[in-house]
Amino acid sequence: MSDFFTRARTGGEGPGLALFLNAGDPPLDVLADLVRMLDDEGVDCLELAVPFPDSVTDGPVIRRSASRALALGVGLDEVLEFVAAVRPGLRTLRIALLADWSHSLKHRDLAATTRTIADSGADGLLVHALPPRLRAAHLAAAREAGLPVVTTCYQQSPPATRAEAAADATAYLYLVAHYGRSGTAPATGHADLAGTVTALRAHTTSPIAVGFGVRTRQDVEAVRACGADGVIIGSAGVATVEQALDQGDDIVRAFRDFVGSVSPIPTNTPERTGS
Repeated sequence: MSDFFTRARTGGEGPGLALFLNAGDPPLDVLADLVRMLDDEGVDCLELAVPFPDSVTDGPVIRRSASRALALGVGLDEVLEFVAAVRPGLRTLRIALLADWSHSLKHRDLAATTRTIADSGADGLLVHALPPRLRAAHLAAAREAGLPVVTTCYQQSPPATRAEAAADATAYLYLVAHYGRSGTAPATGHADLAGTVTALRAHTTSPIAVGFGVRTRQDVEAVRACGADGVIIGSAGVATVEQALDQGDDIVRAFRDFVGSVSPIPTNTPERTGS
């Protein structure tokens, strides 16, 4: 199993915590401090997106975040420079880079760009909206570069599609809890994903992380109940950044408070309460 979600592998705490942010929102100088804070707080993974416009899978919070980052001129080259600068100082935090195929990768050489991403110090790569015909080339380029791959599937995906995504995951498998836009939750709750998680384990030894609609510690506990190794929080964290920007608050401090409000409580903690 990869080491993206150490909580799930040490002490049986689970699930490990991953947080999504657009690179450039907050601005990169502030983001550097925020990333170091995440490392200090024991967050397992930062899913760091190269911002791209008009995402059909993202809700309004993340779309506004991408627009703010794009307005600052943040693209793939700037993000890779950022990762290369912050990665050496991190102790346990893993960085999974999310890049949109059409906006960030389509006009570049796939193999060369994958090597450059690996050389930056990124710990994994999730390619958004990769054309199916290029899946084999993407996986081969990542293997050659020694770059672990994040794959995705939906709970509603056909069994064969879920099995293929699970088999191809070498960083972690992102199980999208709800077919819709980010920030929306499954109607039956995250704990209802238990059967899907169990089925996926037959096809992978990589961690399985659940995302979409996770906003509170109760949601994190529900993901724990479904047996996933990790939980991915996007819109709720991005909204924290947006609110701090709007109010002129200390963004790193506000985000630290948010992390504390959603972090999983160890299973061996006597007094376990909700948030």
